[in-house]
Amino acid sequence: MNIDERHTELAVRRTLELCRIPSPTGFTRDAAELVEKALRADGIAPRRTNKGSVFCDLGGSGRPLVLAAHLDTLGAIVRSVKPNGRLRFSHLGSFPDLSILTETCIVHARDGRRFTGTFQPVDASLHVNTKLREMKFDDQTVEILLDERVAKREDVTALGISAGDIVSIDARPLLTETGFIKSRHLDDKASAGILLSIAAAAASGALSLGRKTWLLFTTYEEVGHGGAVIPEGVEEFLSVDMGAVGDDLGCDEYKVSICAKDSNGPYDWDVTNALIEAAKRALCDYAVDIYPSYGSDADVALFAGHDVRHGLIGPGVYASHGYERTHRDALANTLALIFAYLSP
Repeated sequence: MNIDERHTELAVRRTLELCRIPSPTGFTRDAAELVEKALRADGIAPRRTNKGSVFCDLGGSGRPLVLAAHLDTLGAIVRSVKPNGRLRFSHLGSFPDLSILTETCIVHARDGRRFTGTFQPVDASLHVNTKLREMKFDDQTVEILLDERVAKREDVTALGISAGDIVSIDARPLLTETGFIKSRHLDDKASAGILLSIAAAAASGALSLGRKTWLLFTTYEEVGHGGAVIPEGVEEFLSVDMGAVGDDLGCDEYKVSICAKDSNGPYDWDVTNALIEAAKRALCDYAVDIYPSYGSDADVALFAGHDVRHGLIGPGVYASHGYERTHRDALANTLALIFAYLSP
């Protein structure tokens, strides 16, 4: 199946737009508003759940299906202000502290003000701290240095910064001339961009739907309960997340991944078979893989008690939960698979 280049270009553009918007788990309102604005521009009426997820009815009839991507990302939250004016933090989601060293961040105070800072090791000057190379990095040995003239706790609290403030990590999104998309949080903003392109294609008539189709953009996936609330009557839940790259896996940064099993067990046999057949029809570059250290919103839907068949696909993303990279070809292959899977 040949996907119009415009569908891929739109997916890439939406991905980069979303990556520029900070949206750690619990702080997703701005990203949700971008999604709603994009859907409305296509003539689609989005709705919000009480938890802040965005969903919409794309149309079609029979065998109701939901395609879900998540808007929330990894991040941090201020745990305490240290006596010296540095910030101790707690993780939002799971990531190695090594991956955030020297990264710029933003502290989002509750009064709406934003303060930039940097994740640094405690005593970060190598010319002074000769044991820096031997340090184990965790939330006790890594801290946030604010870009403010502060020297004690009272200086920081006077700015309005306190425990519970959200900290976002600078995504640094970039599209190279060779088609690579580099950014933090491609998990899962690349797939959110893909679903926005799917919505535009369905609204314009470029994609004909062979079944009742919903889109769902969840907001708590990184902490394990994003997919707990789904539209009524859905029979199948397809997570559009990311394909991991590495070890003995077949997926790479150019393919669409079809996951047969993750840490919670196998995905539905019939759904996975149907996805493989759709990938073949669409002549996709794809891989079927097992992800032992992975969970998805589709899993969460099952744990929440929904009686649905479930599956998982997504573009291949390297360096997951770090500064990630994929290629526009992976987005194109994922789009082609979804087009084939939804078409009559």
